[in-house]
Amino acid sequence: MAITIERVGTTKDILGEGPVWDEAEQALYWVDSFARVVHRMDHATGELRNWGVPEQIGSMALREGGGAVVAMETGFHFLDLENGGCAPVVDPEADKPRTRFNDGKVDRQGRFLAGTIMLGEPRRPRVAALHRLDPDLSTRTLDPDIALSNGPCFSPDGRTLYFADTDAAAIYAYDYDPATGEAANRRVHIDLGTEYGGGSDGATVDADGTLWTALVFASKIGRFDPDGRLMQTIDMPVQLPTSVMFGGPDLDELYVTSLSAGRLRPSYGPMDGALLRITGHGARGLPEPRFKG
Repeated sequence: MAITIERVGTTKDILGEGPVWDEAEQALYWVDSFARVVHRMDHATGELRNWGVPEQIGSMALREGGGAVVAMETGFHFLDLENGGCAPVVDPEADKPRTRFNDGKVDRQGRFLAGTIMLGEPRRPRVAALHRLDPDLSTRTLDPDIALSNGPCFSPDGRTLYFADTDAAAIYAYDYDPATGEAANRRVHIDLGTEYGGGSDGATVDADGTLWTALVFASKIGRFDPDGRLMQTIDMPVQLPTSVMFGGPDLDELYVTSLSAGRLRPSYGPMDGALLRITGHGARGLPEPRFKG
C-alpha cells in the first residue's frame, strides 16, 4: 500500500505539539504551545473543541478521573474539560526562571513524565530536566542534565524509556522500572549528529517496538528499529513537523503536528501549522494510558 499524507481539518497552529489519541473517546487531542490552546478533534465527525490555557503549554494527557493534566510554563496543572478551569498542581522548577515545560507522556502505570527546555542562549550548563508526576501528585527528577526536552515514549513492555535532548542531537534510552518509575543507565540510542538536521522532536513507539519521530529540521518523519537503526523516512509537506502519534479506530493512522511561525525558518508554506495524517505505512500503534492522578 502506498503511503498517503493528507491534511486533517483546517487548524493552523503556531506551534502544534503533543498529539494524544484517546481510545475511549475515539478522539485526538493536541496543543498549540504558543497560542496557549488545547485542541480536541472527534474522529468520526471531525468536530473540533478548543480550551484556552493561561500559559504556554508543552504537553497534556487525559486523567482517569476526568479532565487533563497539562505541563506549562509554571509546572503541572489540571485542566477541567467541562468548564475550562485550570488549577496549579506543582512546579518542580519554580527556582529556574530560564526553563519551561515541554513534551510529556504517560507511562503504562499511569505516571506522567514531562521534560523542560532552556529558554534563550547559552544552553550551558544544562539546567533543564526530565520529571515524573506520580498519581499521588509527588514529583521526582529522573534526569537533571537536559537542554531541550522532547519525545518521551516507551517500549511496548514499558521497560525502556526513550527521551530526546534536541540540543544534543540525541535520542537517549534508559532502563525504566515499571514498578517504581525509576530511570537508569542513560545511553545514546540514536545519534543524529548533523544527519537529518541533527534534531528529533516528538516521538512514539508502535506495537512492534519501532520508534517514530519528527526529524524537525529535515522536514521528515523517521522510523527506527529497536536497535536504533534507521528503517524509513517519510518526506513531509511541512517545513517543521513537530510530533507524531498513532490513532484511529485501528491505531494505524499516524498523526503529525507542525509549526507555522517562529525564528527557525525565514518563510513558511501553506501547509505549515497543519495537522496531518499518514496512512499506508504498515504500522499500528499502542493505546495511550491515562494519568492516574
